[in-house]
Amino acid sequence: MKLGVCYYPEHWPEARWAEDARLMRETGLTRVRIGEFAWSRIEPEPGRFDWGLLDRAVETLHTAGLEIIMGTPTATPPKWLVDRMPDMVALDREGRPRGFGSRRHYCFSHGGYREEAARITRAVAERYGDHPGVVSWQTDNEYGCHDTVQSFSPSARDGFRLWLADCYGTVEALNQAWGNVFWSMEYRSFEEVELPNLTVTEANPAHWLAFRRFSSDQVVRFNRAQVEILRELSPGRDITHNAMGFYTGYDHYDLAADLDVLGWDSYPLGFLEMFRFSEEDKRRFAHSGHPDIAAFHHDLYRGCVKDGRWSVLEQQPGPVNWARHNPAPLPGMVRLWTLEAYAHGAEMLSYFRWRQFPKAQEQMHAGLLRPDATPAPALAEARQAADDLAALGAAGPPVKQAALVFDYAAEWMTQIQPQGEGKSALWAAFHCYSALRRLGLNVDIVHPDAPLDGYALAVVPCQPIVSDTLITNLEAFEGEVVIGPRSGSRDSDFGIPANLAPGKLEALIGGRVVLSESWRPGLAIEGDGWKGTGWFDHLEGEAQPDMTGSDDRVACWKHGRTRYAACWPEGSFIKRVIERAAADAGLPHTPLPDGIRQRRCGDRLFTFDYLTASVSTATPE
Repeated sequence: MKLGVCYYPEHWPEARWAEDARLMRETGLTRVRIGEFAWSRIEPEPGRFDWGLLDRAVETLHTAGLEIIMGTPTATPPKWLVDRMPDMVALDREGRPRGFGSRRHYCFSHGGYREEAARITRAVAERYGDHPGVVSWQTDNEYGCHDTVQSFSPSARDGFRLWLADCYGTVEALNQAWGNVFWSMEYRSFEEVELPNLTVTEANPAHWLAFRRFSSDQVVRFNRAQVEILRELSPGRDITHNAMGFYTGYDHYDLAADLDVLGWDSYPLGFLEMFRFSEEDKRRFAHSGHPDIAAFHHDLYRGCVKDGRWSVLEQQPGPVNWARHNPAPLPGMVRLWTLEAYAHGAEMLSYFRWRQFPKAQEQMHAGLLRPDATPAPALAEARQAADDLAALGAAGPPVKQAALVFDYAAEWMTQIQPQGEGKSALWAAFHCYSALRRLGLNVDIVHPDAPLDGYALAVVPCQPIVSDTLITNLEAFEGEVVIGPRSGSRDSDFGIPANLAPGKLEALIGGRVVLSESWRPGLAIEGDGWKGTGWFDHLEGEAQPDMTGSDDRVACWKHGRTRYAACWPEGSFIKRVIERAAADAGLPHTPLPDGIRQRRCGDRLFTFDYLTASVSTATPE
């Protein structure tokens, strides 16, 4: 695994560049990521390019022996472009324009901006596409950050109408699929369809789901245009993009189909603070991050790419600037995060950033150097990690144990129609993942249509739309299966199946759901050491009780090798379900000590202690 760093030469005196490059190499870094926010320096005025600064930076870094990841600068269009094309900005859900003054202020559907993005991408690729120092390209930066995938602009509306016509063929077919006879919502033409925001009460969930699919497709289309230019003008170089944590605004499987490597930006402490972890976990892991945050995303994004190539394009090295509270990592955590990425198969890990910038929005975001260019604590840990990696050599192939099925449309559907506060498919997947990891198991997060050969256990946490391929794969699977609530409960247009939930899964589960409840906190089914909360499905059929509460209600059913979780997959309930399934699958099923996680690759067993920031390796028995 290579180590790299994110660097912004335009932020620093040119006389400092060579010294920075020397220190990077001395630290054990071999790759440097540049350029993704440099449009205003590359093209200070419309049509007038000034390549001097970037040319000299590329030569300085290349001469020092660093490999360059060049970014396309389309995440930050300059002010002159916005002024020339004011309708290129996205409109938020309330119809307000996303103004200039930060970043990501463009609408993916705006044809004029797509042309400008292609133009600047072509210019940069023509300049550096054959440069021997440029070994890889990154498209744009963090698609969707700051809630910018969905735009409610006229451009998005017009594009959505064309997209619907292509999908449904006739407006009559759309009306039928969406059930628009309800509330007299029928359309006479596609030109009558508006965007689903600003309705008096909730819009048709099928309308929202279609818009979420359209918005995701717009991101993929935007990215693909850049990829095609880069492949033409810079052949043989890998193309990547940096995805984010706990972000589902677009389908990463679709985006990754056009990439060579999918990267992501790892900020375990910021994510712990900003997302739905308990107050207890936020206190206990404030300086380390929850033990499953980084690993979950490693395995998610590895599973998005056909051949499993992935990297960390931004790794937190110290306090960030954007969370509610911003603690520093425990000494040793930056090294632990680095080695954990290695154990999960990363090709590269790049620290963000080289030097803390003393101005603008991210002046409180730590780097490997402080603002005065003296070493920050993470610099020594990066050096130690480089030595560790040199001693370890190749990681070796991962051991296949458990597959966890995750689908972006599932999360869109539980956001559109949660039916109970907080009932998220993404977080159902995370809780199942965490339960598997507590047992020391390797987990591969896979597309719903991915083959399941070689696994002992398959977990489907929440999959409202079930494809025929998934059914075929589950029926042929020889291991144990766990399926969570709402799976098979909808068709592709958000309708309830004719045979009720779980629809196509009925034969596999051995029953059908005749009633679903969502529960407020305090309502539960309690058993011996476990508690089922949040949701309760009433199942009728051939399945047999597997976990029954003290009041005789069944929280988990079993039919052959398949378990059906009738309560929401979280807490002590899903931990017990997973433990029972792992035992039946012949996998380890005794929880690891608190804060400990493991990963098997090749002939090594890595153990990561999130309470002490220590890492150990051993040869598994």
